[in-house]
Parts: sequence; structure tokens; C-alpha cells
Amino acid sequence: MISDASLPEHELTATGSTVVYRNRWMTVSEDRTLRHDGTEGLYGVVHKPGFALIVPYEDGGFHLVEQYRYPVKARYWEFPQGAWEDRPDADPLDLAGGELAEETGLVARTMTPLGHLFEAYGYCDQGFHVVLATDLTHGEPHLDDEEAGLVSRWFSEAEVWQLIAEGRFKDAPSVAALALFQRHRKDGG
Repeated sequence: MISDASLPEHELTATGSTVVYRNRWMTVSEDRTLRHDGTEGLYGVVHKPGFALIVPYEDGGFHLVEQYRYPVKARYWEFPQGAWEDRPDADPLDLAGGELAEETGLVARTMTPLGHLFEAYGYCDQGFHVVLATDLTHGEPHLDDEEAGLVSRWFSEAEVWQLIAEGRFKDAPSVAALALFQRHRKDGG
């Protein structure tokens, strides 16, 4: 393991926290902080429940979804993913299986955890489990209202890399999941 013993374990300590916004999907807090050198500061933190990101792999390619992402005002391809806000402690494999079936209609006989990552830990505490889904059977998706307009399609691995090169696959967690998939495959998985 790579470490640097000269760095303090906790460089910031919260001395107070105020919730400045809350809805069903997130809470935003403003934390008053104290650095190890004694200086004070403010830190805004977005708190969101963890999610599962599923890498559905079949026949040398991946099943992706495309949907409109309001914050960036565009549609992009990505791996299926989602959270259960009403069940934040759900088993990651159950969550992955549920989201995969909901968004694509696919059911995986084999679900392999590939790792846990953080989406954007510079401002958000949301983490996600990356799960490889294989031995797939096909069915009908069951989209909820927020997923209206979502489409699903299979792409060869080369086509996915082309989507990235063309700027049509920009979801950072999905790109990171590709790296975990490649490591898994390299390690003989």
C-alpha cells in the first residue's frame, strides 16, 4: 500500500454543520471547518445515497442506456445505474439486479462485484458499487417516471470506445467502471 506517514490523517475537522437544502434525492450542508494548522474555513457538501452501476457484458460488448441528463441539457450513453432512496442500506447486488431489470429488461444469472468508487468526493459523499452482470436473459424494461425517454442498446466494446472518443459517452462513473472491467478481465475474470 502506498502511504505518506508525514501527512495528517484528518486535515479538516467539522466544528459545525447547517443543512441549507434538502429534497428526496439529496441534502446539501455547509460545514464550518478547522484545518490542522488552526485556520477556519467553510465546506459545502452534497450528501446522496450510494448507487449501483451495472456493467452488462454479453457477446463481446455492453448493454448501455441513453437518457436526457437535465443538469447538462443533453443525452449521453452510460451504463445502467441507480439508487433506491427509500432503501439506502439495500444489498448492492440486489440494487444492481433491480436497476438492471428496470432500465434494460435484462436479468443476470451472474453478478460479480468489481469495486466501490466515489462519484465526486471533492464535494459529494456519494459512492457507488460497480457490478459486472453476465449470463443475461432478455425481458421488458420497467421504467419509472423519471426515466421517461430512456433507451437501451447493445454496443460492441470497440463501439463503446468510439462513443467515448466522439463525446457521446461522458459519464465519469461509467468510464471508471470500464477500467475496473478491464482490470477484472486482465486478472482472469
